Amino acid sequence: MNLLEKTEIQQLLVGHSPQNRKRREDALLIMSAALAAVDPARAVLNKLAYNPDSAVLTIEGFAYDLNYYKRVFVIGAGKAAAPMAGAVAHILGERVTAGAINVKYAHLGGAPENSNIVITEAGHPILDMNGVVGTRRIAELLKDTTPEDLVIAVMSGGGSALLELPVEGVTLEDMQALTAQLLKAGATINQLNTIRKHLSQVKGGNLARMAYPATLVSLILSDVVGSPLDVIASGATVPDTSTFAQAWLALEQFGLTTPDKVPAQILKHLQLGVNGEIPETPKPADPLFANTRNIIVGDNRVAALAAAQRADELGYNTLLLSTFVEGEAREVARVLAGIAKEIATYDSPIPKPACLLAGGETTVTIKGDGKGGRNQELALAAALALNGLENVLCLPLATDGSDGPTDAAGALVDGNSVSKAHAIGLDALTYLTHNDSYHFFQRSTELLKTGPTNTNVNDLTLFLVW
Repeated sequence: MNLLEKTEIQQLLVGHSPQNRKRREDALLIMSAALAAVDPARAVLNKLAYNPDSAVLTIEGFAYDLNYYKRVFVIGAGKAAAPMAGAVAHILGERVTAGAINVKYAHLGGAPENSNIVITEAGHPILDMNGVVGTRRIAELLKDTTPEDLVIAVMSGGGSALLELPVEGVTLEDMQALTAQLLKAGATINQLNTIRKHLSQVKGGNLARMAYPATLVSLILSDVVGSPLDVIASGATVPDTSTFAQAWLALEQFGLTTPDKVPAQILKHLQLGVNGEIPETPKPADPLFANTRNIIVGDNRVAALAAAQRADELGYNTLLLSTFVEGEAREVARVLAGIAKEIATYDSPIPKPACLLAGGETTVTIKGDGKGGRNQELALAAALALNGLENVLCLPLATDGSDGPTDAAGALVDGNSVSKAHAIGLDALTYLTHNDSYHFFQRSTELLKTGPTNTNVNDLTLFLVW
């Protein structure tokens, strides 16, 4: 995806000096390179090779003889599942017996054509009934698998919400209420998924249990900091290292252990698990994983390294700080802005012109009644921290194109953003206090709208200093 080609993004270049416009164009080119590097179809195709003459499918060095397997199923879920499944279908063609995947609404780009892979569009980040229906369809495909079946799963960020069958006694509405509470409280994806895995029939290795005794290969596009396999899309095909006790502890941390805050059936189920009265999720020693392989096809570091390479090509001194950045978005913004100020003032830790990159996923503890996402909140806090500083800009990007519950991917700000907004009656600090970054940037015309990118590998934040 070349962000400069999108009409919606051209507004970010209007009204700036030629030099500032050039730097903004550079920022968008750098982020375009990051997105291209984690294109889901390309990431999958890089791992697959198929010889139709011998009917041997090679996946990251492992050979699978399709003359042995009587059936090949393609299943999966996530924001990037459509192009990932499309890549598998492109390689295998009629060798795919059947398939079913769940994707977020309007995330059908790259979907398999003329294929018997059924696609269900469903809700994200809050699970909806379509997600449950699509997951039941997947479960139906797997109900009578044998050792002579090959199951290829395509999993990406968003899979936790899109792939779900709640445990008996817990309803869809219960799960929706719980997820909304955890998101509002600022729970990390690791905490959220630890809880959801222990309330699900498919998460935390249970999808692998459904596929057993078939051979299972899971191709995973990571949206979790550090790419821990058991956390991405709630580790549906991976041995689960988390426990009921950890799930309960996460609820306690946010004060969500009473029926007035969390549905009683959820609390009851988790307590039964903590007391050892119901089985744990499948663990690493479980023999059901003997014929299962989980392969990371792309992650935040791949995107960040591609961004760094493009920045180098454009003539910037580049520093990739980390792809493990977490924490409150506004606090992370102040730290990163502080490093940008150091570069602007002292040419340290790298000299100007400089490109500072950081990857990961921040959180927002919602205290106001506004609208926004973590990247927009980070951008607004950065704009305040950089206020009055010439020759610096900041671009935080949600790589899936959807920052929180909004249609924006982030925002592009500089040292003049706060003063320009003030001139049209906008007080940046007030908007930040109300967690209303979306409406601030909507009025200041600094929203970055990419539309669905059909990938999802966490967030990437860029600072340019010149």
